[in-house]
Amino acid sequence: MSSEKLHVLTHPVVNARLSKLRETKTNSKEFREGIHDISMILGIESSRDLEEETFSGQTPIGPFTGSVIKPRIGLAPILRAGMGMTDALLDLFPAASVYHLGIFREKVSLQPVEYYSKLPPNPTVDQVFLLDPLIATGGTACAALNMILEWGIPVNKIKLLCVLASQDGLNRVLKDFPGVEVWVSAVDPHLTPNGLIAPGLGDTGDRLYNTLKDSDII
Repeated sequence: MSSEKLHVLTHPVVNARLSKLRETKTNSKEFREGIHDISMILGIESSRDLEEETFSGQTPIGPFTGSVIKPRIGLAPILRAGMGMTDALLDLFPAASVYHLGIFREKVSLQPVEYYSKLPPNPTVDQVFLLDPLIATGGTACAALNMILEWGIPVNKIKLLCVLASQDGLNRVLKDFPGVEVWVSAVDPHLTPNGLIAPGLGDTGDRLYNTLKDSDII
């Protein structure tokens, strides 16, 4: 599905980092570093249109007109894999509020189940970056988007950032939320019967935090 709201990165550095992430032999330290690097680039690219506010300052040589980012930024990582993207975005937006969202995918039905939310009663930010490294079926991302919309953030103030997506998952997100802006580093064509992206890069959470079972390691 083509959409003016969908942005797929085309960059040699991103391609190289993603290729490293895909490899089974990549260890957890290298995997975390790769997720961080791609997340940083996603954050930079997706924040191009943020409104700026000017101020007057002084360098050691003379006065200057500087700028700061005007909107209050919120980060919403989906636990637990979204935490792998958070530090990169905090490097870009050190004052951002972080709102953890706990959603897991039920193994049989593949339906999302919400179990935790750190969203306060009312929005305290103007722009939210939703962080979800993988969009497979799209169910988890859609559930998180519903949570943020119900919280009171307009859909045009949400940017969904992900490292890798399936075509089916993207189609679902863009169909259900046509106004949301999606940034992804690559799109894979297939889903397995178990709802995994193919060829994909495996279970992001397990690979980030070194909790793979022996049966998961090929």
